[in-house]
Amino acid sequence: MNAPNRRGPSEALTSSAAHDDFGRALLAGLKGSPKSLPCKFFYDEAGSILFDRICELPEYYPTRTELALLEARAGDFAALIGPDAELVEFGAGAGRKVRILLDALERPRGYLPIDISGDYLQGVADKLDADYPSLRVRPVVADYTKPFALPAKSPGARRVGFFPGSTIGNFPRAEAIAFLRMAADKLAGGGLLIGVDLVKDPNVLHAAYNDAAGITAAFNKNILVRANAELGADFDLDGFAHHAFYDPRAQRIEMHLVSLARQRVRLLGQEILFAEGETTHTEDSHKYTLDGFRALAAEAGFVPRAAWTDPGRLFSIHWLEVA
Repeated sequence: MNAPNRRGPSEALTSSAAHDDFGRALLAGLKGSPKSLPCKFFYDEAGSILFDRICELPEYYPTRTELALLEARAGDFAALIGPDAELVEFGAGAGRKVRILLDALERPRGYLPIDISGDYLQGVADKLDADYPSLRVRPVVADYTKPFALPAKSPGARRVGFFPGSTIGNFPRAEAIAFLRMAADKLAGGGLLIGVDLVKDPNVLHAAYNDAAGITAAFNKNILVRANAELGADFDLDGFAHHAFYDPRAQRIEMHLVSLARQRVRLLGQEILFAEGETTHTEDSHKYTLDGFRALAAEAGFVPRAAWTDPGRLFSIHWLEVA
């Protein structure tokens, strides 16, 4: 449950293709053993609103901790990135984090937010265009977990990546390395500033993903709401429960939806059987030690240069340079 990767405007997948992609992915995941659902489909409009509410919860430390770290160390980041940078943000957020960085940079040349949510991405780009008239903002509508192309680099600019929110934690190790290798390739001659959630007290992690207000539970179930609305499925929302736990051996939070009874669900003309107590795996959120993430980045082709943490060592931001 980290920063989202949504869908978007002029270069977007068509609504028909997006619908087909969503349907195929859900059907494949629910017919697998064990059942699973891709977490990238959490983020329709309702899911994005729920995620924004999660970020404000007292139990959910990552967003406010990373923001405080960005504000406290913005000058350090700007010094390492250097002048005339063209910033590439993987999975553009609401803009609050990138503004902290843009305000600290010397003569930023451009901003390329990458996202799969069209209207959302265009809205972010329009606001930045208005507030930073000298900045060349070029939104890129793409799923950054799949092959995509970036526009030509601005002449004389150094291309630098920004990947906040510990979204890297949603990837299994092999996929995390694949993403970082892709980023290293696209950021040749530059580097990557990346937020990474840290291993910590399991009680803190449990509370963050099982908030008292039930917002995370609603966020987890929202993928079923989407399936009913967009694909004509007949999920009974009361028939599933949110379940999230920390596995200290794997160093990750797992989120699941638990079937509370034996039930059948219709999806795209097919019938899916759920046993009582059967779980559907919806998301992982891997946590790292500082040394563990630095080793991962090095394996992917980066040179880890610096890392910062908050005083409580809840969260970290790393500066990686392309080898």
